[in-house]
Amino acid sequence: MASSPSASTPARGAPRSLTGLLPFLRPYRWRIAVAGLFLLLAALATLAFPWALRTLIDTGLGAGSAGAGNADNAGAATLALRQHFGLLLAIAVALGIFSAARFYLVSWLGERVTADLRNAVYAHVLQQSPQFFETTQTGEVLSRLTTDTTLVQTVVGSSLSMGLRNAVMAVGALAMLVWTNPRAMAIVLLMLVLVVLPGMWIGRRVRRLSRASQDRVADSSALAAEVINAVSVVQSYTAEPREATRFAQATQAAFDTAVRRTRTRALLVAFIIIANAALLLWGLYQGTQAVLAGQTSAGHLGQTVLYVMLLAGAVAVLGEVYGDLLRAAGATERLMELLDSASPVASPAQPRALPDTGRGLAVRLNAVDFHYPSRPGHMALHNVTLALEPGETVALVGTSGAGKTTVFQLLQRFYDVDNAPGSGQGIYLNGVDVRELALPEVRRQIGTVPQDAVIFSASALDNIRYGRPDATDAEVIAAAKEAFAHDFLQALPEGYATFLGERGVRLSGGQRQRIAIARALLKNPLLLLLDEATSALDAESERMVQAALDAALQRHSGLRTTLVIAHRLATVQNADRIVVLEHGRIVEQGSHAQLLARGGVYARLAALQWAT
Repeated sequence: MASSPSASTPARGAPRSLTGLLPFLRPYRWRIAVAGLFLLLAALATLAFPWALRTLIDTGLGAGSAGAGNADNAGAATLALRQHFGLLLAIAVALGIFSAARFYLVSWLGERVTADLRNAVYAHVLQQSPQFFETTQTGEVLSRLTTDTTLVQTVVGSSLSMGLRNAVMAVGALAMLVWTNPRAMAIVLLMLVLVVLPGMWIGRRVRRLSRASQDRVADSSALAAEVINAVSVVQSYTAEPREATRFAQATQAAFDTAVRRTRTRALLVAFIIIANAALLLWGLYQGTQAVLAGQTSAGHLGQTVLYVMLLAGAVAVLGEVYGDLLRAAGATERLMELLDSASPVASPAQPRALPDTGRGLAVRLNAVDFHYPSRPGHMALHNVTLALEPGETVALVGTSGAGKTTVFQLLQRFYDVDNAPGSGQGIYLNGVDVRELALPEVRRQIGTVPQDAVIFSASALDNIRYGRPDATDAEVIAAAKEAFAHDFLQALPEGYATFLGERGVRLSGGQRQRIAIARALLKNPLLLLLDEATSALDAESERMVQAALDAALQRHSGLRTTLVIAHRLATVQNADRIVVLEHGRIVEQGSHAQLLARGGVYARLAALQWAT
């Protein structure tokens, strides 16, 4: 898929912004060339109409009048008239065929380019690190994928073609008028300049308002997406009227901006129509004066009037198209901004291969420092050194904000550590800095069970198989049994084929968590990250799932390394090692018994939990 060029950025909202679409148009250049040919032929057929009409009036009708008293001459005149009307019909047929072919090709192109653009933007957004989503709302991205690409489709699939066709007709009509009546056309050209210059001045204001209008629509979409995703919280606080008012204010702001844009564009349309009507009437007046003075024929007058009408109509359409181009330019800018956004986390140009020791995955954090990009003044991790041997189960404990989840995010390389590459400090897998490995290679080794289980709008089978798309049904069921999810999944109306609803709304929290665990177990990773994986389970389910996890760990002993975040210390008493984090630092580590005997942070946390 083509990507956005990194050329110099044109003025915001200017039609030049549409050049960002060139990489998406280039693969279809031959189809564009054929569409351009039919466009040119359709324009030429339109321009041929006035000439054919002049020939009919001056030759066909003139011959018919001259031979009215003679039967032979009348027959010849009738035949000539039929030939002239046949010529007009042939031009009409050609115009219809050429226009239909142009319409199909250009419409296909608009749909294809829009689909390619949506795919490129979506694929690019999926590759962004969480840093991107710290500053960009999901609703904003969705607005660009829908509203903005629809505007681009309008231009590529319709407006641009209409603009080119009318530009050809305007130039052709102007050329024919200059050829047939050069003196009058000097004044026509002057009037065209008087029409175009004010139109461009008004158009600049339309351009600015178009961009602002699209931004306001995106704001309301972002607000709606945020609130709908948290609708249960909104309802629990009886905040529906308040949120409806906020959305109404956002849509009103979008409406007000759109009205200003429409008012300005209406002024542009009115100006162009009035100016073109004046141009047409002036041309008609000059033509009738010439006929009355005997300086030209009636056919020549008809031809001139039609060419002036074609010119005036083409200029009017070009004014409309220019407005569409301005709106699409703003939309293209917003899409190119997404495509130009580079993720700070990416695979190296020449990634190293991850060594296969045959023993599993050794993980080492060596003097790791890290702060989140959105909080540069706050150190999330400071001088953290931790080694995990293959087959070892290590638990991370500590109060909220201690840095436990940050460790998980760095291991999956959602962010990069602050330590300089090559300094010997950072995160290493089997002795290789993760920044030297390809991103997919790093994440292929890792399975994660988050605290808030993510369930997709699909069947239970597909949700579990998300961990390994090529897994057989039998392997999926085996993973579900390991996570103690098999019984409740079988009891669903359609078993494993049951659609689970958006975000798994048809399941309880514990059921969603067990599906997430089954998904991770099916992936069979070398490094398993459990972020309070049993937090959403009741006591009985927690006991079953913990037993399943313990069994899975024993079965892969020596191969799978496991890192567990635990808030409930009772779930990690049997871990090989417990690491205690506080304010982004490791303050103590050891076994459960050792840490209790030490009487430090862990002992204090344990006393608080078991006292309750």
